[in-house]
Amino acid sequence: MTRPNSVPARRTGPALLVVGFLVATTVAACGQTSYLYDPTPEMLAAQAPDSFVVAVETSEGTFTVMMHRSWSPLGVDRVYHLMINNFYAGARLYRVVDGFVAQWGFSGNPVLDSVWRDHSLPDEPTVSSNVRGVVSFARGGPETRSYTLFVNLADNVRLDAAESGGIVGYPPIGIIREGLGVIDGFYSAYSDRTPSQDSIRMLGNEYLRREYPQLDSIVGTRLVTSWR
Repeated sequence: MTRPNSVPARRTGPALLVVGFLVATTVAACGQTSYLYDPTPEMLAAQAPDSFVVAVETSEGTFTVMMHRSWSPLGVDRVYHLMINNFYAGARLYRVVDGFVAQWGFSGNPVLDSVWRDHSLPDEPTVSSNVRGVVSFARGGPETRSYTLFVNLADNVRLDAAESGGIVGYPPIGIIREGLGVIDGFYSAYSDRTPSQDSIRMLGNEYLRREYPQLDSIVGTRLVTSWR
């Protein structure tokens, strides 16, 4: 069983996540682009702007996030790449715990997810705090950040120094600028039976639609503005 990318439950416990770059040249691979299915070392090494705002359209409404590269340079570079190229279109908000976190990451396509699991990121320190509205990477041990993210629904400052697989803290990458109420409205009644990350990896949205049909989802992501 694969170690889940996780953040501790409010007392103890498992389960928690990770994102693009460059406008696309269309190639094969299910009509998607090479930036998602066949990223080159140059694409993976490209730097994001110093800060930027992305809009995340969901089944509940749209929220915007301001990303700060100074908080986690490698993490923000990855998020920029994935969001600019719409990696999360169709992703389910598969873990929502009222008063704690809302988490997403898996694209819903196991083939696409497997590409990015092979491009996990080196670890970085936690230099900002996991307060309400902050978006952070989940991780489950050394160099496990890839595409799984969560939004803090409360001041979870203990996560700044929480240990997971010998790695300390959950590095923030940005903060909700508008639409935190949208996130508060995500469907949370499955919090007592969180979906299996191994099943999501193997079966994608097929598994989630069958077993967790009321989960909210991401429609798409787009860049709003950026600053160098």
